[in-house]
Amino acid sequence: MVGTPKISLRGLRTFCVAARYESFRTAGEELFITSSAVSHQIKSLEEELGDQLFDRTSRELSLTETGKSLYRDVGPLIEQLDTAIAKYKKGAISTSIRISVQPFFASEYFVPRLREFVSEHPEIDIQVGTSDETVEKHPADADLSIRLFRSPPPDMPSYPLFPLRMVPAGSPEFKNAMTVKDKKIVSEFPLIVHEPRPKAWAQWASAAGIQLPESTKVIRLDSTIAVLRAAQRGIGAALVPVPMGNLWLEEGSLVRLFKKELVADVSYYLVCKEERAEDESVVLLRDWILQNFADPR
Repeated sequence: MVGTPKISLRGLRTFCVAARYESFRTAGEELFITSSAVSHQIKSLEEELGDQLFDRTSRELSLTETGKSLYRDVGPLIEQLDTAIAKYKKGAISTSIRISVQPFFASEYFVPRLREFVSEHPEIDIQVGTSDETVEKHPADADLSIRLFRSPPPDMPSYPLFPLRMVPAGSPEFKNAMTVKDKKIVSEFPLIVHEPRPKAWAQWASAAGIQLPESTKVIRLDSTIAVLRAAQRGIGAALVPVPMGNLWLEEGSLVRLFKKELVADVSYYLVCKEERAEDESVVLLRDWILQNFADPR
């Protein structure tokens, strides 16, 4: 009797990290391997399963329906396995910290720089979770969180990082086709709107003294990464959060359409769970975050 083929546990773990961020690059940074190694492991897993897990284009990576289903089923199991194994490790990991970071901040800004802290403190196990971008609430299962707040929770230790700043951006082709006369945009100017901030474009226009076209197409999307990808494809203009979106601007896949930035009425805060606020490991990570992420301007 032929047994059921064994699936690589390492491949499944790598898949779950890549699925969380929909990025081989960010997954590699979290796993401390190259993006090509991530891609190779995912390809091997797809061959083992006989189905494609990611749709790949030159600029975009997204889960297939099979990939979404596998991530829903396997993701929680991998987390449970990692937690169980950590209990039996000797002389390696002595402390575990779970930090919740909003998705775009995590993938573009926090995780790429986390290697420094991990290399300095290999005894501390960092679990990074990403959760909804819109809720002003510290997740109950997190020891630390980095989230957007109008005002931080009054009953928890909280530390301001920086206000949310956004700059209009689009593809290079989009900018070349843009025409502004007497501070009025007279060319076609489709707006890509991040649903949690439906008034942001009107607020930017008022602050910048720029008149938007009276009748323009509006594309509404529910995640920051989807907003930037749509702008990257030339679909319209987007308000890109900085400094988190700086890599997109530095690579040239997106360019600034105007210099004026919108400073929103929310700021990123680092929030600590009260009962762990004085733990030595939590204090180390807290201080490192404040040193590296607070007031970047």
